[in-house]
Amino acid sequence: MKAKLLRLSAATLAIVLPAMTSYATNGMNMEGYGPVATGMGGASMAYENGTAAVINNPATLSLMEEKGRIDVAVGMLGPDVTATQNDINQSADSQSTAFYMPAFGYAQRHNDMVFGFGVFGQGGMGCKYDADSWRGLGYGLENLTEISVGRAIVPFAIRVSDKLHLAATVDFVWAGMDLKMAMGGAQFFDLIDPSQQHFGKASGSLVQSLGQMLQEMPPGTTVDYAYFDFANSDAFTGEAKGTGWGGKIGVVYEASSDLTFGLTYHAKTDLGSLSTSNANVSFQMTMPDDMGSVAQTLTGEIDVLDFQWPAMLGGGVAYRPNPRTLLVLDVKQIYWSSVMDSFRMGFTASEDPGNGDLGGQDLYAELYQDWSNQTVFALGGAYQFSDQWTARAGFNYGSNPVPNQYLNCLFPAIVEKHITAGVGWAWS
Repeated sequence: MKAKLLRLSAATLAIVLPAMTSYATNGMNMEGYGPVATGMGGASMAYENGTAAVINNPATLSLMEEKGRIDVAVGMLGPDVTATQNDINQSADSQSTAFYMPAFGYAQRHNDMVFGFGVFGQGGMGCKYDADSWRGLGYGLENLTEISVGRAIVPFAIRVSDKLHLAATVDFVWAGMDLKMAMGGAQFFDLIDPSQQHFGKASGSLVQSLGQMLQEMPPGTTVDYAYFDFANSDAFTGEAKGTGWGGKIGVVYEASSDLTFGLTYHAKTDLGSLSTSNANVSFQMTMPDDMGSVAQTLTGEIDVLDFQWPAMLGGGVAYRPNPRTLLVLDVKQIYWSSVMDSFRMGFTASEDPGNGDLGGQDLYAELYQDWSNQTVFALGGAYQFSDQWTARAGFNYGSNPVPNQYLNCLFPAIVEKHITAGVGWAWS
């Protein structure tokens, strides 16, 4: 039987069915990559799942039977987020309901070696609350976050023996972020008062200048809000951008024709700061006895400091009880604690005349996150009804890495349980 020279796989459909109000993520990772793996709960470590191997376990790329293949896919993340403030008994629905992530993969076999190239969205999160919601603090402040991470991946896989396959990738990684975040006066004072700092901390010459301004104001003057604003309207890149590198190694062992094991390690990324020179930081203070308010908006540069994607160690097993049935199980450990201890920003006011004497001054802000490492279990199966039709289903469980103490409605990232299902159709 002659091998096909090229396979175009663009018509495989994966339908994600949330078991809860599901964002289909493990932390900020997608629960699955590629329509085949996503249909089976995200399990992907020990069987051939197309060029999505480059972002799953690259060693499974060596299992492909074709001489070459191209995969094209589009994924959609459809979050349904509601933020409730119990103290005032108000809720706000996020207006961000769809994020689209195109993907492309190419692989070519040469004897026992497989080369290729892939572009995949790694993950992220996002939400948007209207200015008239409780998140606007009564001052008409829109709140939003959009965080996106993508990879351009060059893999190399090799069949070492009839049973053993090894692989590695070099990943060019890019990240983008949009942020509009309002802090009430009490929250901002928690950051700048060393005797408090329960949820984060802030420092810098701008903090000192703000303190001096308050001292010069009439007694009883309060800070209404602090507002951080850097965002664009691009659907695929954020206002603050950064690039860097990552990589993976993988191994697959075929114990028999029916039983396969896989193992992979994804290295922590090495990204530069996410930066933009088109940022604003605003403050407003209100004086007592109806003396009015004083607002100041500063333009300048913001750097999101040390934003990284975590390392991951994963292993899996695939078993074929008969030629038409595939059963898969993966276990992954995602090391969020090394990259999500705090969210850090540095702002430097520009020398624009509108900034006045505050030009050149800086602000460092840190919000505590304290995520824990996350264990993810993915279980799935596939049944091939005919040469053309395959049905898939799966279950995904990821322990919640986000502590309740530092849960932030601008960074929605987790629901623990997911049910997935999919159907595949091969037209040739």
